[in-house]
Amino acid sequence: MTAKVEIYTWSTCPFCNRAKNLLLNKGVDFIEYNIDGDEVARNEMAQRANGKRSLPQIFINDHHIGGCDNLYTLDSTGQLDTLLGGSKV
Repeated sequence: MTAKVEIYTWSTCPFCNRAKNLLLNKGVDFIEYNIDGDEVARNEMAQRANGKRSLPQIFINDHHIGGCDNLYTLDSTGQLDTLLGGSKV
């Protein structure tokens, strides 16, 4: 089973790009929601992310992971591969 990965981003956000690069380097397909200046979309994201409005916000199988630092922490402990279905590139 392939994990459903979603990431909310802004096009000029360096943390968003860093998180996407990690996912791309792992060969993970993800759905990107670019919400540049879209307050309605940002409010929807915040509702899903327990009130968090910073970017990126990342979800794996509809479970809120958090932001870029959270993603890298999960990767460094091996937990990200487990969440993604155990496959490593």
